[in-house]
Amino acid sequence: MYMRKVLTGLVMMAAMGGSAFARDQVQVVGSSTVFPFSTVVAEQFGRSSNFKTPVIESTGSGGGLKLFCSGIGLNHPDITNASRRIKKSEFDNCAKNGIDMTEVVIGFDGIVLANSRKAPAMSLTLKQIYLALAAKVPNPKKECSADSCEIIDNPYTKWSDVDPSLPNVKIEVLGPPPTSGTRDAFQELALEGGAKKFAYIKNMKKKDKKAYRAIARTVREDGAWIDAGENDNLMVQKLAANKNAVGVFGFSFLDQNSDTIQGAMVDGLEPSFDNIAEGKYNISRSLYFYIKLAHVNSVPGIKEFAEAFTSENAFGPEGYLVERGLIPLPESERIKMRKAVKSLTKLEMN
Repeated sequence: MYMRKVLTGLVMMAAMGGSAFARDQVQVVGSSTVFPFSTVVAEQFGRSSNFKTPVIESTGSGGGLKLFCSGIGLNHPDITNASRRIKKSEFDNCAKNGIDMTEVVIGFDGIVLANSRKAPAMSLTLKQIYLALAAKVPNPKKECSADSCEIIDNPYTKWSDVDPSLPNVKIEVLGPPPTSGTRDAFQELALEGGAKKFAYIKNMKKKDKKAYRAIARTVREDGAWIDAGENDNLMVQKLAANKNAVGVFGFSFLDQNSDTIQGAMVDGLEPSFDNIAEGKYNISRSLYFYIKLAHVNSVPGIKEFAEAFTSENAFGPEGYLVERGLIPLPESERIKMRKAVKSLTKLEMN
C-alpha cells in the first residue's frame, strides 16, 4: 500500500512538473455569465499566440468552484469563472485540498429581468420583485408593522396580484439554478433588497440572521420560478416563444439579444450600460475568475491567457469585451488586476 501511494505521488509529480506535458490546453470551467467573455478571449488568444485555444465549459459558478477546488492534477480545471465572489466555505474546501489561487475581477454585470418585445415592457420595484418571487412574504390581508408581521407562503399567482399596475398574467419566471452565481446574486441583491423594504423583516437581521436569510433570500418553489438551466441563450429563445414569461440573466445576454427581448425597469432605472457602470442600477455585481497556482508551471498558457484577459485590448473601456456587454472596471482597478495576474498574487481569506 505504501509503495502504491509513493508511485501515485511520483506519477502526479511527473505529470505536473515534467517537461513533457500531459495536457497542452488550458481548461476553464464556471459561470454561464462569464462564459461568453471567456470564450471570446480564448478564441483571440488561440489565434494570436503560440498556445492552443483554451477549452471553456459552462458549469455555473458553484459547479465550477466545486470542480476547481476538488484537487490538483491535470484531470482538474486550471481556471474557474464566477459571477460572484468565492464563498469562505468554498475557499476553505480549496485550502483543504492544497489549492492556492489568484483572484481576478474582470468587470461588472447587471442582472436583468427581461421579457419578449411582443409583450408590454415591465417596470418593477425591488419590493414587487420580492413579493412576486420569494417563498415567504408578509400576509397581504394583514397590516405589517415594524414590530409585528405575519409571514406566510407566497399567495400571489399573477403579477397584478402583487400590484394592480402590473400585467394581469401568471407569474412565470425562468431563472438560473442553485449552482449559478447569477441566482446567488439575484437572491442577495433583488430578493433581499425588496425584503428590506419591510421594516419587520429588516429588523429580523439583527435578531435572528438565519431566519432573516430564509425569508429574505429563498426563491419560491411552487412553479412561479422555473429553473431554466445554465444555458442563457436557450432561455432567451424561450422568452421569444412565450411572451408572458420573464427571464433572469446577465445584462450581456440582454445586450446581445435586444432585438427580441427587453429589460424591465427596476426602481425607475433601465438596465443600461451607463446605469450599471455608474452604480445606479440596483441589481449589479462584479465578475471574477480564479487561477489555480499549482497548475501555472505545468499547463502551458495559463498565465498568458490571464494576461490576455486583463489586457486593455480585452477588458478596457475600448476593448472587445465591452462590445459583448462587459461593464469595465475603473482604470485603477484594471491596473490592480493586471499586477495581480503578473505577480500571481495569492488570495487570502480570513
